[in-house]
Amino acid sequence: MKADACAVPSASGSTRNRWRRRQCWCRLCQYLGGGSGTVNICFPSEHVVTTGEVRWHDSVADSGNAMKRGFCPTCGTPLFSLAESRSHLTFIRAGALDDPALLGPQAIIWTDAAPAWAHHDPDLPHYPAQIPPVA
Repeated sequence: MKADACAVPSASGSTRNRWRRRQCWCRLCQYLGGGSGTVNICFPSEHVVTTGEVRWHDSVADSGNAMKRGFCPTCGTPLFSLAESRSHLTFIRAGALDDPALLGPQAIIWTDAAPAWAHHDPDLPHYPAQIPPVA
């Protein structure tokens, strides 16, 4: 699994059964997604590798967690984020991958922060805010 950005993230296929995929509508993800929510794929950090330079932006998420958000300094593509509260996990942006259609969301989080026009798949679980972290 790799991205078509200048600083390419990839994750080991051996972790496939542990992937958690969530569409997030927190305000910061809306900024990253150009107004829409983002689909983020959770991987154990030790299985994530990048090529090329990554720049970091520090912020605080709607949950209150300190976040580091990695992006490609050449093309500006948002690549992934790291939460201080879950440093063992890396959240790769599905939109940075070569084929994001392969990895649709399994749940939708921060629905209370979504704009009124947002469409939420009725077949997926919805959560008004952050849900407990994956192990």
